[in-house]
Amino acid sequence: MASKKGGKENIIHLHNVTKYYQMGEAVVKAVDGIDIDVKEGSFVAVMGPSGSGKSTAMNLVGSLDMPTRGHIFLDGEDISSMSESDLAQLRGEHVGFIFQQFNLIPTLTVKENIALPMGLQGYDEFEREDRVLELLKKVGLLDRANHYPNQISGGEQQRVAIARALANDPPVILADEPTGNLDTHTGERVMDVLKQLNKEGKTIVMVTHDPDLAKAYADIVYWLKDGKIEKITHKKNGFVKEIKRVLKKDERRK
Repeated sequence: MASKKGGKENIIHLHNVTKYYQMGEAVVKAVDGIDIDVKEGSFVAVMGPSGSGKSTAMNLVGSLDMPTRGHIFLDGEDISSMSESDLAQLRGEHVGFIFQQFNLIPTLTVKENIALPMGLQGYDEFEREDRVLELLKKVGLLDRANHYPNQISGGEQQRVAIARALANDPPVILADEPTGNLDTHTGERVMDVLKQLNKEGKTIVMVTHDPDLAKAYADIVYWLKDGKIEKITHKKNGFVKEIKRVLKKDERRK
């Protein structure tokens, strides 16, 4: 059972999560004791500059990586006690991924790229066909179904990636720098799609280095710096309120 806080369930919960990497004799603290709650139906941003640990945080939030210490709960289950096959199944059911580089398979058509996750989850051919057509209509790419990725624009590739992320109808969509390789106008169109999905009930977790993007779209923003959560801001009725600031050791002494 997913944990509850503030009346809504936490579909993803990171508790005191640390991820260290050994680089020769040095230890790199990519993330260092972070707590993140992602409630059902929310739009969450994990924000930070290059080197802040946000990419590692994304992998941990999406259960793509395991923590060095701490616990990650996905739909109430502690993933640290799960086998890789069970975790892959749970992740496939609960999280859809949108990557900055799109990660489309160049030898597959748009339609085949979208259908691929459904095959991994056991959907039959007819179910896949119906679902793909539904998703192509949703992202406005029905006329691109038989094109290959190199035959469509960057914005269209990102919309294919969104459709692929929705293929198994997961409750959570995790978007890693979804506008990073797009021009401003195309990026706005992609964000409008994510905003609409959130209105329809999908939980959105967006990782970004762009504070304007985070402030414009997210209900709650986790601001990372040097692997730690520096502050948390919450938007309500159009106003942004800081609800937590993590003080550095030298600030605590003052």
